[in-house]
Amino acid sequence: MGISLGDTIGPPVVRAGTVPRTVVVERLLASPLLPVVAVVGPAGYGKTTVLAQWAHRTDRRVAWVSLDRGDNDLASLLAHIAAALDRAQLIEPAAFRTVAQPPDSVASAVAPRLASALSGMTRPVTLVFDQVERLENPHCRDVLTALATQPREDWQVVLASRGEPPLPMAALRSEGQLLELGVDDLALSEREAGALFALLDVELADPDLAELHRRTEGWPTGLYLAALALSRSPRPANGDLALAGNDRLVADYLRAELLSQVPESTVAFLTRTAVLDRLSGPLCDAVLDRTGSAAVLDSLDHSSFLLVPLDHRREWYRYHHLFLDLLRAELDQREPHLVPELHIRAADWCAANGRPESAIHHAAAAGDADRVARLVTQVAAGTSGHRRTDACLRWLTWFEDRGLVDRYPAVAVLGAVTYALLGQAPHAVRWAEAAEQAHQADGGGRLPDGSTLASWLALLRALLGRDGIAAMHQDASQARQGLAATNPWQATAALLEGVAHLLDGDPDQAEPLFLYAADAGELLGGASAAAFAVAERGLLAIDGDDWPQAEAHAARALALVAVADLGEDSASALVNTLAARVAIHDGDAREARELMASAARLRPGLTYAVPALAAQTLLEMARCYLALADTDSARTTLRAAKDVLQLRPKLGLLSEQARELGTRLDTIVLRVVGASMLTTAELRLLPFLPTHLSFREIGERLHVSRDTVKTQVASVYRKLGVTSRSEAIEQVHKVGLFG
Repeated sequence: MGISLGDTIGPPVVRAGTVPRTVVVERLLASPLLPVVAVVGPAGYGKTTVLAQWAHRTDRRVAWVSLDRGDNDLASLLAHIAAALDRAQLIEPAAFRTVAQPPDSVASAVAPRLASALSGMTRPVTLVFDQVERLENPHCRDVLTALATQPREDWQVVLASRGEPPLPMAALRSEGQLLELGVDDLALSEREAGALFALLDVELADPDLAELHRRTEGWPTGLYLAALALSRSPRPANGDLALAGNDRLVADYLRAELLSQVPESTVAFLTRTAVLDRLSGPLCDAVLDRTGSAAVLDSLDHSSFLLVPLDHRREWYRYHHLFLDLLRAELDQREPHLVPELHIRAADWCAANGRPESAIHHAAAAGDADRVARLVTQVAAGTSGHRRTDACLRWLTWFEDRGLVDRYPAVAVLGAVTYALLGQAPHAVRWAEAAEQAHQADGGGRLPDGSTLASWLALLRALLGRDGIAAMHQDASQARQGLAATNPWQATAALLEGVAHLLDGDPDQAEPLFLYAADAGELLGGASAAAFAVAERGLLAIDGDDWPQAEAHAARALALVAVADLGEDSASALVNTLAARVAIHDGDAREARELMASAARLRPGLTYAVPALAAQTLLEMARCYLALADTDSARTTLRAAKDVLQLRPKLGLLSEQARELGTRLDTIVLRVVGASMLTTAELRLLPFLPTHLSFREIGERLHVSRDTVKTQVASVYRKLGVTSRSEAIEQVHKVGLFG
């Protein structure tokens, strides 16, 4: 034929020591025979290795064509195909010559010749094209389409490419004629990564291996380069094994295989958009001050340019971690002066498009403290749930690390409130002092939503409760009046004003404020205050012996905790305590204990940082423990409440309530010797006595027989010196075991 094809027409040899790609190869072997298989992934994802391992295991005859730039000549391509088919299965020499002859530059003439050549083949054949991305000639691409759409049942074409192959992919998918393997299939598993490191004699502890696998996202070449780097220098001086995209080995590879293959305009797009963690067409347009970015992203996506789609509609993407590192290093080297402006543009777009946290991130990256402060004060008041609290702490740390707290009184208030709600009293006090000093220097003014800074400071004072109930009432009222109607802290201010009325002995004035706080919190985003306010309403219902209403409030409060992810918020301690009281009334002591276990986990956060809410919650918890006959937990929780009240003594009724509760606990030992003689099983039984449950139903809940319950009840009567269930209930209520 006048052309030497060498190994380009046969499957590559699988070298000894190659990591077996068992999972993906087994998938290929087990898949039903489809006309087309597309294996698509960026450089370094081991497409050739996977197909070579599969070719050496499959029962089918495999004709292999490794494409290069020279195959953009139609005659050369046809010769390669003919030679590969002949190597896999002898075909008639005339057909061989016919296919090898170049047509008259008319691609449409190729398909009939191929069909004629293939008609004489008697055995099933799979034709593999490797490195399809090198094929750019449209006539040569037509040859692939003609081969892929051959109407033979025993015929199969496999294409390995860095980008989507030049076939009618949508039609093949819709007709069920296509098997696709992508980056997720080609990525090495953590086990395969471990095998690679073992082959290269690199020893890694499991956590180090897991971190490298996470960082490389299973990219085979990235892991290989990491192993190579570690084999030369087993561990950096700082002990950090996380491979970065600007590591010399990785950077050289990415530049050679990716950046050097695209026009400078594309390189500029890649490096400048590397300031983004997530990319979309409109966002990239804003950052680059241009249009058409969506089309560029689509093109990069189809070329598998280490671009990871984040949604099914392919509107949002991110760069591979290592590639992102390289791009950012390139940007810092090429255009460092441009980086702040790119971040500012990103911040403005995110702020205008409902992505406030991303806006803050970019403003901080640009070093624009004024913009960060403005954005933080716009969004942080409604921060709820652990994820948002963590974000708020990051923002606060950014200001503190730069010594900027004293410049921004609103940020200082946010810091004090955040730390107070987390129960970190020393931090809260320190930030509160900074807020007052910054306010004096700043002179006040209004915040972006129209709230006065004075109202924010008043809310902070009410929350900290350092000056007693009267001041708390006045500060909370001032906060409500000065806060914008849409500010989520409206709910917190109403809650605190209601608590002030409650602790001042005026529950009738507290109830409507709790109602407002609950509704405003749900509407405006103050979920924590809303949950606490609903729980307060539930406790008021219990005080009024309205158990159906208490149960409804408990259900609503628990739903708020679940929906807003408040499981670690101190407000959920009161919510769980309310729900436990309802469960006890319903005779479900086991459920009550589980709820109180959840509340107990939050007890360390109930400190004098927010004294009124913390002390009230702790006292309610102690009462609930008494109702469960858990005197040890009741004493421990009461002690925590007294610690708060010792530091903040002017909290209305709470000090008297703590004394009364302590007296009741002491009475259990001093006045009812029999109660101290109750066994653990008998103590578990006590919460069920005031319920409507029969002995049989109590036994079902305690998982014991009716006779066992009857025996235990008789023992309780004897020890308490009573003769009936009603007398037992009266006696236990008298000494406080039911709260």
